[in-house]
Amino acid sequence: MEKSLIIIAFILISCEDKQDQACIDESKINPDAVCPENYDPVLGCDGEVYGNSCEAERNGVTNWTEIE
Repeated sequence: MEKSLIIIAFILISCEDKQDQACIDESKINPDAVCPENYDPVLGCDGEVYGNSCEAERNGVTNWTEIE
């Protein structure tokens, strides 16, 4: 039973890592991108809040949700 729990925990942790990797596309990170200064917050799939979708894109975030 204990071995099963350890295996399940390992699988869950591995899945979380893959989700985080898919959430950030390092090839799209562009710290020099110019974004508007309007505050229209979005929640990135990485759990971070960005000032607007442009800021999320600039950081390579592939998916976000608008915050109302």
